[in-house]
Amino acid sequence: MPTGGRPTVRSRRLGAALRRYRQAAKLDQPQAAEVIAASQARVSRLESGQVSARVIEVRLLLDAYGVKDPEVCAKLEDLAKFSKKRGWWHEYAAHLRPGYLDHITLEDDASHIRQWHPVLIPGLLQTRPYAQAVITGGPNALSPEYVAQLLEVRKRRQERIAEGGAKYSAVIWEAVIEHPLASIETHRGQLSSLLEAGQRENVTVQVLPFHTGSLVAAANPFSAFSFDSESVVEAVTMEDVMSTSIVESPNDLEVYASSFDLLSSSALTSEASAKLIRSKLEAIEEGAP
Repeated sequence: MPTGGRPTVRSRRLGAALRRYRQAAKLDQPQAAEVIAASQARVSRLESGQVSARVIEVRLLLDAYGVKDPEVCAKLEDLAKFSKKRGWWHEYAAHLRPGYLDHITLEDDASHIRQWHPVLIPGLLQTRPYAQAVITGGPNALSPEYVAQLLEVRKRRQERIAEGGAKYSAVIWEAVIEHPLASIETHRGQLSSLLEAGQRENVTVQVLPFHTGSLVAAANPFSAFSFDSESVVEAVTMEDVMSTSIVESPNDLEVYASSFDLLSSSALTSEASAKLIRSKLEAIEEGAP
């Protein structure tokens, strides 16, 4: 059983991939079970992520399914090796929702992260004062200690992007730039930080202008993750006040990938977005409303 008595996001990703390749090879679960000298029940549990696959099982199954691409094989073998790996975030696990932990795992594994948000600056780009305003602005009263832990987690999440460990693309609605979430001082600092982030080679920040409001209405905030050089979306997460849900169905992933492409193509270019953000900052400095 994966760590914690529940399927890990890595074991689910591996299981889903093994199922897709088995189906593409037109083999059933009993035939796959023969390949690894196991029961059909084990194959079923492997494909659902309920148990962690051994590397040798992954190699045998991929060979039987005719999967020869070395990059694909290496990626899936790594998922088997690290499905139980405890990342830095597990020291905070007692204080975080399981779905949020899964989201952080996806962030840590991803080669490319795409985020759309019509209400907030995405967490990976938030300054500490802005993040504190977001965290404490909810309906529930949180202890100062808990708020400090959530802020530390957010800071740790941002390190991989700051260090260039993944490519990051964000599309945010113009209203997020135009209307302060908290104090003007916090908003000013956040916009300045956003401009700095957009100058990194691995970061792209785009603003979706007001005149594309119909797109905003049709697209709730989401994060899309890719795990190889081809940047194919392989997982999507959506967060609300109470939970984080993960989308892994291939058909649904295509919809979200297309949605982000549409949002990105409809948004201002990164250069025009920076100009808009800079103009808002200048207006703040001049004391304009």
